[in-house]
Amino acid sequence: MISMPPSERDLHAFVDHQLGEEDRRLVETFLASNPEISAQVRAWQQDAQQLRAALSGALQQPANPHLDPVQIRRRLKSQTRRHLASAAVLLIAVSIGGVSGWQAREMTLLSAAQPMADAMQAYRLIAQQGILPADYKAGDDGDMQGWLDRYFTQANRLPDLSGAGFKPASGRLLSTEQGPAAMVVYEDSRGQKISFYVRPPGPKNYLLPRGSRSDGGLQAEYWSGGGYNYAMVSPADTPAAQMLRHTVNF
Repeated sequence: MISMPPSERDLHAFVDHQLGEEDRRLVETFLASNPEISAQVRAWQQDAQQLRAALSGALQQPANPHLDPVQIRRRLKSQTRRHLASAAVLLIAVSIGGVSGWQAREMTLLSAAQPMADAMQAYRLIAQQGILPADYKAGDDGDMQGWLDRYFTQANRLPDLSGAGFKPASGRLLSTEQGPAAMVVYEDSRGQKISFYVRPPGPKNYLLPRGSRSDGGLQAEYWSGGGYNYAMVSPADTPAAQMLRHTVNF
């Protein structure tokens, strides 16, 4: 059960329909007696609805210059964090279509030909471009594994990459059509980055065989276990990529 008053994360979960029935009623009761916060939540809901409507139209149209990643980044820099938090999954879907020339519908369906495309695009947006801010940073109260366990209790443990010089640095929660997702970014002393990405397999229970693929200068090692899909992403043709390719057990 969530605590009262609800945190910003709880309110975003309410907007994204990720709360249980009891928690949802608690938030509704709180909002009924706090009109200023209620107005803010309604604004978030309107933002999400507009973005979903825009994406729905994009799925039925050919490539649109307004979806160019450069233009998206410029618009995003002028938006507040609430826009980013409400629209993370939509931005990933739109940016995939713009960067790689794929249809957004193909990405949201996660076709077998392009496994874990969302993990690779999340790496671009978060680890490379810094468009989406971190929800949790190393050194905050607790530890990265504890942060991840709050949302994915049955998932695999975070990989220990300390032998290669990489340590968990930040974490980001995402909302996808398959369910809630999370990405943990590892960094070494030179600032090189590797990401660990986890999400459910979706309503069709699309689990993955162990595999590897490269796209747009990135490499992804992916697999499934414990009811979740996973990917570790790094720049291709680097010592980090070689290390991940030859790691048997994450």
